Amino acid sequence: MAPQLGPHELLHVFSFLEARDLLSTAQVNKVWNEVSRTKELWRQLCLRRWSSCKASQMVPGTQTWKQYYFCRSELEFRMASGRPEDFICKAIAGHKGWINELAYVSTNECRFDGRKKSVVCTVSSDGTVRAWDLNEGTQIWSSPLQPDIMENLVTYPQLQLVVTIDSRGLIKAWKADNGWEWASFRLPKSPSALEACDHPEGPFLLAACQGGNLYTLTVPQLHLVSKVPVFPNNPVSLNCSPDQQWVFASTENLHLGPKVFYIPSLLYPSEDKPPVSTTLPAYLISRGCWAPEEAARLIVVHGNDNGTEVIVTTFELGAKKSRDRVDVLVRQVASFLLPMIPHLIKGLGSEAILLASDSKLVQFTIYGLQLAAFQDHEKHITSLWVDSSRVITSSFDLSLRVYVWNKENKYPILKSCYHLLGGSHRWASGFTHVESDSMSIVGVETRNDGTGILRSYCFRVQHS
Repeated sequence: MAPQLGPHELLHVFSFLEARDLLSTAQVNKVWNEVSRTKELWRQLCLRRWSSCKASQMVPGTQTWKQYYFCRSELEFRMASGRPEDFICKAIAGHKGWINELAYVSTNECRFDGRKKSVVCTVSSDGTVRAWDLNEGTQIWSSPLQPDIMENLVTYPQLQLVVTIDSRGLIKAWKADNGWEWASFRLPKSPSALEACDHPEGPFLLAACQGGNLYTLTVPQLHLVSKVPVFPNNPVSLNCSPDQQWVFASTENLHLGPKVFYIPSLLYPSEDKPPVSTTLPAYLISRGCWAPEEAARLIVVHGNDNGTEVIVTTFELGAKKSRDRVDVLVRQVASFLLPMIPHLIKGLGSEAILLASDSKLVQFTIYGLQLAAFQDHEKHITSLWVDSSRVITSSFDLSLRVYVWNKENKYPILKSCYHLLGGSHRWASGFTHVESDSMSIVGVETRNDGTGILRSYCFRVQHS
């Protein structure tokens, strides 16, 4: 008679199993059942499947790792299926003008203890910034009426902070839980860009104005750290790298090449030296984005020398440090001709690019291989949201389209899954923005009367 395995030996063997296999082993006998429910087995399953999973998402006494695994698996299934029974849709109104921007102020953690709320903030032409509970479909707070149009905002979820900017360049920081005004700073001219950066040494804010200057401010105090001329008398667009060491600055002036600044030189400016930067060899620029899974891989859409062709060029950036200076290292990784003129560009992983051109969505590699193309929308695509599990587009056809990544091949390839409908074209002109977190999707629906509402889709999951 063969000797039976003890609990420790079984635990070692079970550590190689997947969730479905563990459920089967639990049916064998009482000992196997007890071992299969071991906390560490299900914790490792969660960490293997979701690398971002943290112990902080578990509240003692309310949930086990096994329950977390099945709750999150159910949530992912519902978000990939999009059936009417998978979510609750709410139309959330309150602003008396159009909504210019929105951003989540709640963290992106998956929690299934009943306490997780999806909260967004919006700014509007009505001169207010407001916070909304998407699950309840209610307004949490509204700022006092401001004298000018609120144009843009960024959020710092870990600090529970919202930073806004109005049409005259007044920047304000607000506490996200109650709308209390924390600090303010005024740009000398109207704004052109606002970028939140979570640097390893602490969060800070980048702001640019129509005069072409770049401002670095502390958060939340909004104290000025540095002011740098970038494109004199031209508006500036900003985009920070995933490692928060570089900021990509571009302008609408097609004859000015884009620049990249080394962020530590902005945070610790020198009195006798300009900040460390370089101009990229890519003129007639259209758009740029970073590859999210690389420290500093920049993808730029630009024209050729005479402007007759559209090119996508990928650069790697690095810094060579010596005792008294820092040199910027730029290496071209890839380049290819693009058979379209995109108005939106996003990166995925280290080698995938998503481009939107009018109503078409196309996926390329950075080497020019087309992986997928979709013509799901009937009208212009207005915004593009991307993370490691799905892509969402919004359009003037009053729909949101949801795609998921098929990661079984060498390159992850998009798969079209479903669409979410907004209101009636009798009352609305389309979706202008879309954002998402781990448990919800929210779009800005512009109304024909000149106002905007939020339309939220909160996905159901059993709290068990």
